[in-house]
Amino acid sequence: MSGLFDLSGKFALVTGGAQGLGRMIAEGLLDAGATVAVTSRKADICEAAAAEMSSRGRCIPLPCDLSSPEAAVDLAARVREASGGRVHVIVNNAGKTWGGPVDSFPDKAWPGVMMVNLQAPFTLIRELLPELDAAASADDPARVINIGSIAGKTTERLSAYSYSASKAAIHMLSRDLAGDLASRNINVNAVLPGFFPTRMTAHMRDDDAVDPKLLAHIPMRRLGRAEEIAGTIVFLSSAAGAYITGAEIPVDGGVVGCG
Repeated sequence: MSGLFDLSGKFALVTGGAQGLGRMIAEGLLDAGATVAVTSRKADICEAAAAEMSSRGRCIPLPCDLSSPEAAVDLAARVREASGGRVHVIVNNAGKTWGGPVDSFPDKAWPGVMMVNLQAPFTLIRELLPELDAAASADDPARVINIGSIAGKTTERLSAYSYSASKAAIHMLSRDLAGDLASRNINVNAVLPGFFPTRMTAHMRDDDAVDPKLLAHIPMRRLGRAEEIAGTIVFLSSAAGAYITGAEIPVDGGVVGCG
């Protein structure tokens, strides 16, 4: 069992990996032995985060704003160069949201959210298929992990209409791709995080104090921890998760499963 979760020699890309949930994931992959490339919209944040995480393993900063298909294509080219032509794991984590009352929810809240949360992941996967193919084998498939959300699975009353729709779409896209790429030894899964202490939930927290209404909504009565999302990603990326594809895995303290 000692090598079951070992990712030594693997190359992983984590979009949005410099902060929040993405950083939790990147640190977990580094701790498991992978070389990890991380992206962030802001170059200084990306480079600083990669430098800090380099104490855990080789971490490569690839600043990128995934707000256009062209940016995703450019990122793929830089990943191709950094990886030496073999990409074992892609974690599409970069995300964008927009909240507001339905009566005034603007049309401009749709294109950017759908681009970052849905189209950019697809473009990135498409562009890096040769590198995934090169890393894949029947015994050790390449892995694509799309970070969805419980908001795309159950009604969360967040008034984030484009966000929840985009996350429901990435769940379905993951299943479609899993079916199409299984014969190429590429596993595709969606992970559906619940509430974690990130910038996206900052309005529900005051430092360590969490809104009691939010906690009452979570069957386990707490927020998720870094090791819990990281562990799920490492599991799916490792030998332990080699037989899993087309799955939607909630990591949410029971919100989806107990609802």
